[in-house]
Amino acid sequence: MSDSGRPAPSSLWRNGDFRSLWVGQTVSQLGEQTSLLVLPLFAVLTLDASAGQLGVLRAVGQAPILLLSLLVGAWVDGWRTRTVMVLTDVGRTLALGAAALGGLLGLLGLPALLVVAFTVGALSVFFDVAYQASLVRLVRRDQLVRGNSALEGSRSAAQIGGPALGGALVSLLSAPIAAAAGALFFAVSFLSIRRIRRREPIPERQRSERPSRTGRRIHEGLRFVVGDTSLRTVCLASAAFQFCFAAMMTVYLLFLPRELHLSGTAVGLALAATGPGALLGSVLAARLPGRFGYGVVLMSAAALGDGAFLCVPALHGSAAVTVPVLVAVGFVFGTGGQLVNVMVMAVRQTATPDGMQGRAAATITFVGMGMTPLGSLLGGFLAQEWGLRTSLLVTAAGMLLSPVVMALSPLARLGRTLPAGAGHTDPSSP
Repeated sequence: MSDSGRPAPSSLWRNGDFRSLWVGQTVSQLGEQTSLLVLPLFAVLTLDASAGQLGVLRAVGQAPILLLSLLVGAWVDGWRTRTVMVLTDVGRTLALGAAALGGLLGLLGLPALLVVAFTVGALSVFFDVAYQASLVRLVRRDQLVRGNSALEGSRSAAQIGGPALGGALVSLLSAPIAAAAGALFFAVSFLSIRRIRRREPIPERQRSERPSRTGRRIHEGLRFVVGDTSLRTVCLASAAFQFCFAAMMTVYLLFLPRELHLSGTAVGLALAATGPGALLGSVLAARLPGRFGYGVVLMSAAALGDGAFLCVPALHGSAAVTVPVLVAVGFVFGTGGQLVNVMVMAVRQTATPDGMQGRAAATITFVGMGMTPLGSLLGGFLAQEWGLRTSLLVTAAGMLLSPVVMALSPLARLGRTLPAGAGHTDPSSP
């Protein structure tokens, strides 16, 4: 039953709160994907940033994941996720709006980019943890996979539009205009998220909990994840992937404009190709596990997606030759990556009690995504010392560590259904 005493909607899309979450998360991801390309391209194409400077810029934007994830997870479990998402949308709107104004006034240098990148990165940590925890509080357990597919599908759509739009705006207009577009998307997300009406219950223990006990809650989340074999494996595989992927992307963002001589628009197109693949991955994630088993699909998707970039260092020639290959690589990577994302998220949500969702998500984010600043720094260092092609080959090969870790774990043996979770409460229950 719903809070009003009426039967819960049988269809996920008849749930107005889920629709508001989906719309808000979609445009928020579009704003984030736009800004993730705009800031590095501004540094490379306008400020002529070196490989080391680009590595530092990307590391600063990713540092909040390492610094804040555990604290955010404990904090989000004690707050209504709607409140967290609304406030972070406001903050990101103001940060990118200030960047746009500074750029128009000629004040958007590298120091200002570092400040904006860190601010947007920090607020995005809050939003991402909150929206993952919010889904569990808004839909029934049997709707989790479909809900995750919808949310991950919208993130895929953002991966299509965000890089292409960001690259086009930087090339045709200016970095300030591109930053303003990102701010607009976050403002629209704010308007949608604030329409969620369901009042999420907050456990009494968390309401009355003093700040001094936050450390205890963080420890509980760490202990829970470490004690679960599947979640522990997800952490290790995610750490291996994110470290190598961050290093590879730092080199990749230099390789495309400087080695292949692609324009900002072409770079955006190459990166946007991940989006259509991820959309396909979202659709397949709702069907393939039930037919072939979660383990088989998870291993195959990880190996295929992560191995796609191995052919990129061999590319030479004009954009007419290289861009179609890059688009194909991005499509394969997006398909495999999205299959892995949706299935891993379903594993995590199924294995985690409601009161631990925020902390479990934040712990996995901390261990996995927390490696990205170090990876970005390594990518910048390797690009300077070894050259772009060699560095790209080494970092792309390193991404295959992730499927190897999963293949040696119980995740590889998952069947067509996930094991029963430990304490998920149906939000339609009284």
